[in-house]
Amino acid sequence: MNIHEYQAKALGKEVELPVPEGGIAATPEEAQAVARRLGGEGFIVKAQVHAGGRGKAGGVKLAKTPDEVAERAAEIIGMTLVSPQTGPKGKLVRKVLVEQTSSIEEELYVGFVLNRSIERYVLTYSQMGGVNTEEVARKHPEKILQEPIDPAFGLEPYQARRAAQNLGLEGDLLKQGASAIMSLWKVFDSTDASLAECNPLAVTTDGKIVAVDAKIVFDDSALYRHPEIKALMDPAEEDPLELEATEAGLSYVSLDGDLGCLVNGAGLAMATMDLVANYGGMPANFLDIGGGTDKERVSEALRIILADNKVKVIFINIFGGIVRCSMVAEGVVQAARELDVKVPLVVCLKGTQQEEGRSILASSGLDIHGAETMSEAARSAVELARGAS
Repeated sequence: MNIHEYQAKALGKEVELPVPEGGIAATPEEAQAVARRLGGEGFIVKAQVHAGGRGKAGGVKLAKTPDEVAERAAEIIGMTLVSPQTGPKGKLVRKVLVEQTSSIEEELYVGFVLNRSIERYVLTYSQMGGVNTEEVARKHPEKILQEPIDPAFGLEPYQARRAAQNLGLEGDLLKQGASAIMSLWKVFDSTDASLAECNPLAVTTDGKIVAVDAKIVFDDSALYRHPEIKALMDPAEEDPLELEATEAGLSYVSLDGDLGCLVNGAGLAMATMDLVANYGGMPANFLDIGGGTDKERVSEALRIILADNKVKVIFINIFGGIVRCSMVAEGVVQAARELDVKVPLVVCLKGTQQEEGRSILASSGLDIHGAETMSEAARSAVELARGAS
């Protein structure tokens, strides 16, 4: 789960991460009021959407006075911000963050993430902050440094100090940098985050360390332990079908293709999408209905897939271990009739009561294409999708 920059900074502020003073606004008038409350002679107005690259897309603007803040906010609020991370459709900006500007002398990068290759959380940092970190890693890998973290002890203070030293900080700045790194770790560790970063973590001309930007991504599977974090979700920034699927207890991720996939089991779902791609198709979604499902869940899964108007064919791939193939077949037939499904269904049933399930599908009178194997089903689904195109 993603949250906005202003929310990430608020969480950081609770554990003494140094962040600029600011406030959130949904209208130009509110933005002006925030600037007047903050005072000072320089402000920055930042679009609040779940995407990076906001500055280059026109979503970050400077202003000198509260009146100018209102003008900049009017330009940003309501715009469709398009960046490499939003895709061509972009994201509608509904709110802006207004902050006092910082006089920046140097921009650093600090973040925490899971390194699966070594099975450790790592502190990742670089002196090349303020730019796309992936780009830095690709062009200047030697500039990206990492500090593995022992899960039994967490980030140790000496590791934070060493990182601050490697960032070129000295004296009081070294102390401030190490403290900021420890604060970011506290947020990351205590909230079950999968990513927490400050880019940039800035050194100002008056000798301060400030988290000019902050981003936190949370592990969805751990949200049940953190209702206060789950409450930070902005439904307007989430895919509506993914939200519906979550409420129905389904694992669903929207993709860009035209071939809908309904599968039981995450591993089988991944293999199904690989097969579809292997035959030249493009999956429209990842959808795992789970091992112990019922007819109602099958019906809900089909409804969610059909809500995506890109879908031209639905590939249903079921391995009947715990679940009975006959029950899934009954659910498919019932849902297809209730939902008046107009697209072809390609169904592969394997396992418990597979013959009974295939018989139910064959006698339904619906546009259902049965298949003996996954490969046969995937090839058939891709061909049907091409024909529909």
